[in-house]
Amino acid sequence: MRADPLMDAIGMIDDTTIRNARAYKVRRRPRRWRTALAAAVILCMLLTVPALAFAGVDPAYEVLYSISPVVAQTLKPVQMSCEDNGIRMEVISASVQEDHADIYISMQDLTGDRIDGTTDLYDSYHINRPFDSSAGCQLVSYDAEQKAATFLISITQWDKKDIGGDKITFSVREFLSGKQILEDLLPQLDLASVAQTPGIQTNVDIRGWSQPEGERIDVESIPVLTPQNDLLFSPAPGVQVTAMGYIDGKLHIQTHYDNLHETDNHGYLYLQNAEGEVIKTSVSISFWDDDRSGSYDEEIFDIPAEGLAGYQVYGKFWVGAKLTKGNWQVTFPLENDK
Repeated sequence: MRADPLMDAIGMIDDTTIRNARAYKVRRRPRRWRTALAAAVILCMLLTVPALAFAGVDPAYEVLYSISPVVAQTLKPVQMSCEDNGIRMEVISASVQEDHADIYISMQDLTGDRIDGTTDLYDSYHINRPFDSSAGCQLVSYDAEQKAATFLISITQWDKKDIGGDKITFSVREFLSGKQILEDLLPQLDLASVAQTPGIQTNVDIRGWSQPEGERIDVESIPVLTPQNDLLFSPAPGVQVTAMGYIDGKLHIQTHYDNLHETDNHGYLYLQNAEGEVIKTSVSISFWDDDRSGSYDEEIFDIPAEGLAGYQVYGKFWVGAKLTKGNWQVTFPLENDK
């Protein structure tokens, strides 16, 4: 049976079926029974789906990949480059050594200056592969003359099994560029006049936290500061310091980052004295604002008020990035190097 008619038939699945399939969670590790199930599902589609207008294969591919990565990647045609929104993505090389693969991908702006040395795929990329593995992607170089950024995709198959003869699909839906990195003293924060009884709140919409390695902290039980308009100031574009005070003997400083979904604004604070000694946060908590478009970061320093003498607050921020959206996808084979 040819792959093209098969994928055409899969593309005829209606939107409701696709949404339901996406909502169904399937374990990542492929199994022989899942491959057989996928084949049975495809056969049923071929026998029962009416002759409707072609609906496109990308959503159907995602559904099939969630059922059986092996079948989905086998049927996926090779495509070494693509263009969308004036941006070209291309596979430069793929090197395989036993259980590890290194793939270099370039993204080039053909019409403007949206690709630069700060280009960040912003966790929008996906690496689809038909085997169990760990994988990641990082920016490794930028060519200003060509307006092209090169990314390294690294894949390591589990159980030390050799990689070879499989196809990988790499896709990106958006990226950030034009990011600024700012670091400076924040003289507006006077540690000699920290509020000892600040307004506090609980039951915030936590989106993440950090804690000392090896410790388990009940983050949801930690009270955080209530934003104070009279303390408001902006140390960087899209960043505002919104509160500072002592809670349970620990210094809390709160910042708000605007428009998180489209800028990835983020940063951190630290204390430093004239001798260059630095005090970092012991715990930090991030929680959404009311409309879930921005985030508050509450940084907690485990230092008593009497220990603050001589220290000042510094901040480092990554801000000002611009979001570019599109639909870029390449599919390429992996062969062991000889």
